[in-house]
Amino acid sequence: MRRHTTFQVGGPADLWIRPRGPQWLPFVQILLQEARAAGIPVFFLGSGANLVVADRGIRGIVLDCTGYTGLSFGPDDVFIRAGTEVNEAIRLCVNEERSSLEFLAGMPGSIGGAVWMNARCYGSSVSDRLREVQILNEALMEEWVPYREGDYDYKKSPFQGRPVLILGARFVTQRANKWELEQCIYQYRKDREEKGHYRLPSAGSAFKNNYAYGKPTGKIIDELGLKGFQIGGARVADWHGNIIVNTGNASAADIRNLTEEIKSRVFAATGLLLECEILFVGDW
Repeated sequence: MRRHTTFQVGGPADLWIRPRGPQWLPFVQILLQEARAAGIPVFFLGSGANLVVADRGIRGIVLDCTGYTGLSFGPDDVFIRAGTEVNEAIRLCVNEERSSLEFLAGMPGSIGGAVWMNARCYGSSVSDRLREVQILNEALMEEWVPYREGDYDYKKSPFQGRPVLILGARFVTQRANKWELEQCIYQYRKDREEKGHYRLPSAGSAFKNNYAYGKPTGKIIDELGLKGFQIGGARVADWHGNIIVNTGNASAADIRNLTEEIKSRVFAATGLLLECEILFVGDW
């Protein structure tokens, strides 16, 4: 699975499958029905941008959804399939002079993943633009879930507690000048680059920010002198306290152990409990 995550760590899947083509949805419905009947677990994978798979890998089927791509525009919105890369969706919206998700520019990941985690950047969340989400529900039937404000919170969506597959989402758009959109996107990407998001394999922010703590999580970690702190091949970035990087030979266990040690030290020093943004999955 190291080939399918931005951290570039993780052992093998029992079966990894990436369907594509016009029969994607009926194929997936049959696959999930048969897997359920056989008692085989299925893990839904997007772009692997916030994920650490265990060194022993992941049991059952990994359904890679990045083959389910495309979008279509309405008069004031855009429907984007879940497997579409965030940056590709933004590029296509800009070509149509539509403003919607440009605040995510430069963020690796798929649309499905961004909806599932209610991705937030630069003061905006995915839910701020969301109109409705198409899912394959618990009964393996297509369902449209309209946006309801109370269902979403900081990096929380109603799908995190349900065994459902996000198929796509419809986002509100506004007409905008293409040049201005491109300049906005350039600034977001430049900011990410200057913060060191692309220097080494990582998942971006390792911990969520908790605004009740009065300061960003990165600053809390910085103040404890943990920049550069390392376990195995996993290291707190020298340039940002809330980024953990793979220095080249990190194991999944290194990354997990480092996050736990950071949480422990922060709690011991401040009484604050950090919430990890990285998802640890697989056979631990």
